[in-house]
Amino acid sequence: MTQTTDAAPEDSAAARQQVEAGRRRRRTRVHRAWFVAAVTFVTIIGAAAFRSLPGLLIDPLHEEFDWSRGTIGLAVSVNLALYGLTAPFAAALMDRFGIRRVVAVALVVIALGSGSTVWMTSPWQLLLCWGLLVGLGSGSMALAFAATVTNRWFTTRRGLVTGILTAASASGQLIFLPLLSWIASEHDWRPAAVTVALAALAVVPFVWLLLRDHPADVGQKPYGATRFVEKPPPVPGAARRTLKVLSSAARTGPFWLLAGTFAICGASTNGLIQTHFIPAAHDHHMPITAAASLLAVIGVFDVVGTIASGWFTDRYEPRRLLAVYYALRGISLLFLPILLAPTVQPPMIFFIVFYGLDWVATVPPTLALCREHYGEDSAIVFGWVLAAHQVGAALVAVLGGVARDTFGSYDVMWYASGALCAAAALMALVIRRKPVGPVMTPA
Repeated sequence: MTQTTDAAPEDSAAARQQVEAGRRRRRTRVHRAWFVAAVTFVTIIGAAAFRSLPGLLIDPLHEEFDWSRGTIGLAVSVNLALYGLTAPFAAALMDRFGIRRVVAVALVVIALGSGSTVWMTSPWQLLLCWGLLVGLGSGSMALAFAATVTNRWFTTRRGLVTGILTAASASGQLIFLPLLSWIASEHDWRPAAVTVALAALAVVPFVWLLLRDHPADVGQKPYGATRFVEKPPPVPGAARRTLKVLSSAARTGPFWLLAGTFAICGASTNGLIQTHFIPAAHDHHMPITAAASLLAVIGVFDVVGTIASGWFTDRYEPRRLLAVYYALRGISLLFLPILLAPTVQPPMIFFIVFYGLDWVATVPPTLALCREHYGEDSAIVFGWVLAAHQVGAALVAVLGGVARDTFGSYDVMWYASGALCAAAALMALVIRRKPVGPVMTPA
């Protein structure tokens, strides 16, 4: 009896030491949320190859098939519009079938659409392959994908993570744009399209093996959470839920202001610069590879600007950040017509750096405002706001081609986009703050 009594305290002390050691290991272990964010980052980089190609296709397709720039711009606009319109439904589908399945299927659809373009001979085939298939696939991996991952896996550092995942698209542009421009100029546009297809397929195994839908799948709490969160059951009726969320959000003023500002954001970035900067620079006798390299530099500074914007969003008022971003973007666009030249001059480099820092810096504060006003439905609401972004991009993609065919230059588009950015800055300041606590309604 005496030996048993003496051993008990020793066993108890050893058990406490083991528990404390386990706690220390758990504190020092990297949270699984960061691995999921890393896989999401790599996935968006791989899928970003398709975003690098449209601006490189306009001149080669015009020369080979004698299609007008307006016709080619129409296919790009369908792609951009579907990229946005698919996003809110994709967010709901992720709630129904899981992130991993939706993203894997989307990558396969992108590969199918991009690879099929090598056999096209008519404009309707460009609309089908690049417009419809790649638009649907890319829309399923739009920023709503990043928003869904952030909402599920993080309760703190959301602004920073949103900035990092948004910057992944720019990183993909940085990686693929110089390569694709070299392939298109030295060989043909078809090998460039095949490269996009292979890049999308290469990411599929990483998604299927490493991505997880919810922290509960691995028995962890979301990063920064104080309690364990059960995985919600699959939500049936994805399309019905998406439309219901739209109907509810459309009754509020902040939704329309966010959608309007983001539509101007898309018009001045994806629709204008990403689609028409390379042919506009080529009009001024700048080599295509040089123009593509400038867009890649935008991608470099976009990474810095977007991550910094996420950091700012965690600390400052998102409405004021948006107003500053749009105002600075509009001012820079007004100077672009006088900066285009056969060679790259220091003022053009300054514009590229400045514009790159502001490229998608608008995403973290816009998503933060969606979370502030719409809570659990914020990913779907942001999907609809992103749809407005892409509709604006689609309109300017086709209008830019029409303006070039009509006026012989893109100057009118630069000035019009600068004016629109000034309007977006004013709209951002008008967005009201969500009241904290109960709101008393006068009788």
